[in-house]
Amino acid sequence: LGCTLTEAFTTFDEKPLAAASIAQVHCATLADGEEVIVKVQRPGIEKTIELDINLLYTLASLAEAYVPEVGMYNPTGIVNEFARTIRKELNFTMEADNASRLRGNFENDPFLYIPKVYHELSRRRVLVMERVRGMRIDEFEKIEASGFDRGELARKGAEAFFKQIFEDGYFHADPHPGNMFVLEDGSIALVDFGIMGRLTDELKDVI
Repeated sequence: LGCTLTEAFTTFDEKPLAAASIAQVHCATLADGEEVIVKVQRPGIEKTIELDINLLYTLASLAEAYVPEVGMYNPTGIVNEFARTIRKELNFTMEADNASRLRGNFENDPFLYIPKVYHELSRRRVLVMERVRGMRIDEFEKIEASGFDRGELARKGAEAFFKQIFEDGYFHADPHPGNMFVLEDGSIALVDFGIMGRLTDELKDVI
């Protein structure tokens, strides 16, 4: 970021809130008191992933050469798709833009919430976003104990994704329970915008 942690944040929790293969997430506080999460890419992960991709290409080529039956599954094509997607995930600047675009699409929506991105503190390997607090969408007992109707949450969630797909043609493509939270006002927040989907008007008509 071109500055020290204490210059960028008034507090920074060195113990990660969450960790995955590409990055880990830390909680921090900005000078104005805003709570944020800081997604930090693991050192050297890009080189490791490129080595893995090369290995996958080798295995795919061997499978196609020596096991003709797998040809119908197009192993090399599968590796191509994986490589394209994982390389995009490594660029947090792209993820920041994804989140901002989706936030704009739902700016006036009372149900789906997209956290704010702090672009001035984000870079290719560091992403700073507003922290959202809520219950994972699969924490059913907590959700019901909080007085929320799971059926209504499911209906509104489906409507939000229909809007993304059929109206905007731009959608969150990794909506697993760890990326979806029920907030205290009953809205749903999405996080992790490394993988997004896009549909042309022609594709929307086909669907």
